[in-house]
Amino acid sequence: MTMRLAAPLLVAALALGSCGKGGNGPAPEIALHPGCQKVAFETTPLTVCVADPALHTIRTALGPANGKPWRSLANLSANRPADAQPVVFALNAGMFDDNGEPIGYYVEGGEKKHALNRNQGPGNFHMLPNGVFYGSASQWHVATAEDFFARVTQRPDFGTQSGPMLVIDGSLHPKIDPDGPSERIRDAVGVDDKGRALFVISDMPISFGRLARFYRDELKVKNALFLDGTVSSLWDPASGRLDNGFPIGPLIVVEKRAKAGSS
Repeated sequence: MTMRLAAPLLVAALALGSCGKGGNGPAPEIALHPGCQKVAFETTPLTVCVADPALHTIRTALGPANGKPWRSLANLSANRPADAQPVVFALNAGMFDDNGEPIGYYVEGGEKKHALNRNQGPGNFHMLPNGVFYGSASQWHVATAEDFFARVTQRPDFGTQSGPMLVIDGSLHPKIDPDGPSERIRDAVGVDDKGRALFVISDMPISFGRLARFYRDELKVKNALFLDGTVSSLWDPASGRLDNGFPIGPLIVVEKRAKAGSS
């Protein structure tokens, strides 16, 4: 089985030129807003997409009911139901096999489609600890796979497993160098103290360590999970961005929350 290793407001003031190497003094705090925005960290351009539980819902999406995986954000976009809530953004999220099927824990609409994977093995996914991004309509979490196994007793509304973890309880993954030589386009997720899910996709190749430090040092996220690399893709309707490169697998879709009383 083969694993895939897996823009609207430009915030010029947040170019973070003083961040990290060679910076003078503390970097300015990033003023995040809902939706996607451009920033930079140690000269690497990034897109940060914010899901706010007061404004948005999150769900996983693999493909049409009883059908094959979408394999692209373009297919997802082209097959949206007319009555669906507007998409704020979507991106690929989780390791998968050659057919686009998840190789780790995967729950969609409350239905478990793949069990938690706690096996040893090669590749990024098995750089333990790996982790799970999961949640309900308004509460979202990132946990190591072992913590998830030990503590989560009720099936979430959505869940996707990937790996490795980037940040664990405020510390970098012990096997990740602060800025190693392996650089790829990568995306990841973390949940901050406000309960917001912060998704990051690099707009140029980035190391695991630099991406992890961005979560820890700039976004102040205690637990962050690598989602995919090389094939990482984003759909951001507000900016017109719709990446359509390599075939992908599980997707995360962030939609506007329906107003109370609406049908």
